[in-house]
Amino acid sequence: MAISLAALLGVQSLKLTKSGLAETTWHQDIQWVAVTEQEDPQRFLNGGELVLTTGMRLKSAPEQRRFVRQVQRAGAVGIGFGIGLTHDAVPPALIAEANRWGLPVVEVPYETPFIAITKLVADAQSADHYSKLERLIAGHQILARALLTGGGLSELLKNLGSMLRTDIVLTQFTAQLYNSVPGNPAPTADTWASYPIPTGRRDACTLWIRQPFEDSGIVGYAQNLISVELNNMVKQRQAQRALSGQVLEDVIHGTLEASEASRRLAGIGVNSTRKNVVLLAESAAHPKQLVSSSVPRPLEHGVTAVVGKDLIIVVQDDGSGASVLAKSLSDHLAEAGIHATIGIGGAYTKPNGLRWSYFEARDAASHGLPVNEPERLSLTSLLLASEDVPLADMANESLNPLRNFDALHGAELMTTLESYLNNNGSVAAVAEALTLHRNTVRYRLAQITELTGYDPAQTQDRVQLWLALAVQRLSQRQQG
Repeated sequence: MAISLAALLGVQSLKLTKSGLAETTWHQDIQWVAVTEQEDPQRFLNGGELVLTTGMRLKSAPEQRRFVRQVQRAGAVGIGFGIGLTHDAVPPALIAEANRWGLPVVEVPYETPFIAITKLVADAQSADHYSKLERLIAGHQILARALLTGGGLSELLKNLGSMLRTDIVLTQFTAQLYNSVPGNPAPTADTWASYPIPTGRRDACTLWIRQPFEDSGIVGYAQNLISVELNNMVKQRQAQRALSGQVLEDVIHGTLEASEASRRLAGIGVNSTRKNVVLLAESAAHPKQLVSSSVPRPLEHGVTAVVGKDLIIVVQDDGSGASVLAKSLSDHLAEAGIHATIGIGGAYTKPNGLRWSYFEARDAASHGLPVNEPERLSLTSLLLASEDVPLADMANESLNPLRNFDALHGAELMTTLESYLNNNGSVAAVAEALTLHRNTVRYRLAQITELTGYDPAQTQDRVQLWLALAVQRLSQRQQG
């Protein structure tokens, strides 16, 4: 380590002696040695030096006092005055001025060359440098080993905190990936130093270190390791979500027997004997970022999957906490710059319950709010949940004749039908809503019956046409 003036005096071979009285400053480390015979050496000094001189040009007391002041202003740690050449002893004026400013003075005998002092200080500096370098390399090995042996980010950051002897927090947008402080309080800029972690997304991740601490260079290395591990975590997350998504898609499509569905769900961490809630996030603007995004801490216990272009999170819940979880997900994604809508499904047991919850969440997300509460699943949605029911084809078969006729003649039969069904079969209400004569409405209804084979005035046919329109609206939402 660096050597101090006090330690330098303790080297017997140098035969140095104290000449000044500045007792409180003898333990300052010497950063370097400067040999000078200049009357004004201040501009050649950077601070922290032991200034060695024989006083060749310091003939008078004023010159000697001025020399001391210049050295003191430059921030030197002391003066080593060589005797036996120009001066037989350290000049009293120089000692007096040094005492006045609290600057140590060392008498260097004639037989001790200045180069011996310089070499001793240089050797101490080199030893200190090598010692720090060895500690840094050892620190690198400890941090790298934490990742390579499976400890992950937590073990790496735990070791980093031990090296720096302080607390560590790692945040990614609104989520805390690691926090060594009990209670997980958020770090503040006034007492914590922040270091961005390069992840390919600006400000995505930040390493926080509680001040004060001494950084020997290990923080920069830790930043790079954290960046590598975070990118590895993204790839692992994508692979895991794709695997879970395959299972959920089979369950959603209803292609598995109940026992097989339960077994495969258990394989990805979903206990279908408990009540589960599906949270569905969709983003037309940022689909790729959405499916690879991290989730906030409250949702880390859930099972995350990718189904189509949507991010699905299955959490065990009776439904009472689903809104809070969905809000935390929405806030987290917004902080990440991802514009998404969140749909909440109901809380159900069994694989079929998970299917229903998914379709409820998907239907809720189509409402377009940041967070959308679940509604009672409609008959239309339940029928669409089954791959065995070609409901969309049936709807097109019923409505295509009307669409084609409207396209050719501009008859607005589709508009009339929707208004008729929405107004509970009231011709008068349709005529008022569309600003038509009642006979015109009746004529259009007759055309609808002729083209489709379904009479809107008959309950059975009305249900068929209403269901076809409902399927059309749901399909349009899904495509949009």
